[in-house]
Amino acid sequence: MINKWLAEKLKNDVGVSVASVLLPKSNKVDMTKWSVVACDQYTSEPGYWEGVTAFVGDSPSTLRLIFPEAYLETDDEESKEKRIKAIGAKMEEYLQGDLFDELKDTVILAERHFPGGRTRCGLVLAIDLERYDYSAGSKSLIRATEGTIIERIPPRIRIRENAPLELPHVMLLIDDRDETVIEPLFDQRNRFLKVYDFELMKNGGSIKGWAVSEEATIEIMCNALAKLADPRHFMEKYNLTDRQDALLFAVGDGNHSLATAKACWERIKGSLSPGERENHPARFALVEVVNLHDRGLIFEPIHRLLFNVDAGMFIQGFCRHYNDLGCRAYATLHKPEGLLSNSHVISYVSGDAEGYLVVEDPVGSLDVCTLQGYIDIFVGENPATTVDYVHGDDVVERIGRKKGNMGFFLSPMDKNQLFKTIITEGALPRKTFSMGEAHEKRFYLEARKIR
Repeated sequence: MINKWLAEKLKNDVGVSVASVLLPKSNKVDMTKWSVVACDQYTSEPGYWEGVTAFVGDSPSTLRLIFPEAYLETDDEESKEKRIKAIGAKMEEYLQGDLFDELKDTVILAERHFPGGRTRCGLVLAIDLERYDYSAGSKSLIRATEGTIIERIPPRIRIRENAPLELPHVMLLIDDRDETVIEPLFDQRNRFLKVYDFELMKNGGSIKGWAVSEEATIEIMCNALAKLADPRHFMEKYNLTDRQDALLFAVGDGNHSLATAKACWERIKGSLSPGERENHPARFALVEVVNLHDRGLIFEPIHRLLFNVDAGMFIQGFCRHYNDLGCRAYATLHKPEGLLSNSHVISYVSGDAEGYLVVEDPVGSLDVCTLQGYIDIFVGENPATTVDYVHGDDVVERIGRKKGNMGFFLSPMDKNQLFKTIITEGALPRKTFSMGEAHEKRFYLEARKIR
């Protein structure tokens, strides 16, 4: 058990709670069928989720506890409500059916193996939603890395507000170049109890996990996190001249899920006494923390797909818009050479064409800012056109070339610039980067009671 002093230190100093974690009992569950990828992946590929459904069959699975967003656009309101009720009912069924082992006051050390040989390590723990603020200009200990689309939160609230469980696909990043938090635990992993080790479905690789519950070990972890959040260390690290509140955790994946947890907590806490608010389970959210400098963490671009779009109209409007802003914007069939280094060159494909959109002397620093800036305008003026955000060049090629569609390829972001950019410029445009491709995203596995 974690003593009260250490629990308060974790919460007050680094916004962390070492909570009880639920894991399915291995003698009752096929773990490969249990664990499915984050609900916000393969949103334009319902066939992926149909394949998952066929593979899982009637086995216990996190598939029954989530709402794959591929169905958010296709389900009518009645179907959505039915799906949401089924999620809550299945959570209750799993809880009542003695499906879980409860690991009290435990952090999970996870090691993910990807096809091709890369590995990535993380810590599964709960963070204090009182220390998280996703609003623009936030200076909180835990911050969003990209703009939050408020309209995406209500459907998720409908799932979480009455749910007895949460399952995390949220990944937070720490900027720990000296590898002081996660890596020392990984070096000691053979001292800890291994709690899972299995293959993930559909090219997801494999995953291992160890339970870390020794009080002394958790205190060392806490102290390492506290050093990263120390104001003086923070100022020196980022060469800041004006005092700023420290950024310890940056949301790498699952910002809208974490924003949903925050919104639900704000609804609940008003009905609680001050004492009840201190440790109410809904005040915390289970996440995986990953070191930005983990060699297995790759930043991939997130590409854009437009549906029901007139490609010629889009191209003309794009060029006109940026020329009106004083840039030199044009479309060309061949990739231009000899441009200034700050020019943006965005490759596109459509049903009957391909080429490049070029903006010289752009307004923003990233090509994603340039493209998304006009996509938002175009979709606002042409409501029949919809946009999706996808991983992988092959997906853009395959779907973007279909009649009435258009696909855009964006360039990757240097992950080493992430924290400094967030600190000095604020949140990036939504869907600026992705931590790996779709099959490398976090899979649902652990759970936590939130009621």
